[in-house]
Amino acid sequence: MTVDLFAGIPVSDRERALDWYGRLFGSEPAFLPNDVEVVWELAEHRYVYTELRPDHAGHAMVTLFVDDLDERVAATSARGLEPTSRETYDNGVRKVTYRDPDGNEVGLGGAPVDAEGAGS
Repeated sequence: MTVDLFAGIPVSDRERALDWYGRLFGSEPAFLPNDVEVVWELAEHRYVYTELRPDHAGHAMVTLFVDDLDERVAATSARGLEPTSRETYDNGVRKVTYRDPDGNEVGLGGAPVDAEGAGS
C-alpha cells in the first residue's frame, strides 16, 4: 500500500508563506496547484502545503522527525530563520520549533545524541 501524506498549514498571506516556508525547507515548492496553495515535497510521497485561509491561519501544528536535525537547523539559520524553542525530552529525543509569521508551529525532531555527539 502506498500512502501519500499532505499536511496542510493555513496562512494569511500566500507570498509571505512562499518565502518563509521556502527558507524553512531550503527549496522551491514542488508545485503550485492553484492560486491559494503552495506544495513542498519533503520526501517521496510526503508533502507539506500552505493554503490561503486567513480565518484559520496560526493554528497548525506539524512536526517532522529527521535524521539530520543539527544540520537542518544550521542550514535554516543560514537562510535567516531561527527556532523559537529547543527541547530535549527525558528519553533524549530533541525538538526545535519554528513559528511562521501567522504563528503556525513547525517542529523538527531528532534522535537522541549519542556519546560521540551524533544522533542515534
